Amino acid sequence: MSDAHTTVYKVGGVGSAHCQGVVTEALGGLDGVLAVDVEIGTGLVTVTTGGAPEDELIASTVEEAGYAYAGRA
Repeated sequence: MSDAHTTVYKVGGVGSAHCQGVVTEALGGLDGVLAVDVEIGTGLVTVTTGGAPEDELIASTVEEAGYAYAGRA
């Protein structure tokens, strides 16, 4: 797993366990995503990928799930 990358993103609107689950499920379903950790309240989303993360794909997936992508934290 030497090529794994961990990246932290800021996502607006994650204020409950429901929101946490929606974002986790949406991002966790992407190819190459190994793990997702979403902090309720802060909106910090830690994504571990098998290679370099695709920020554009992360952004569009978060927005399609109904949340505001604010870039890398």
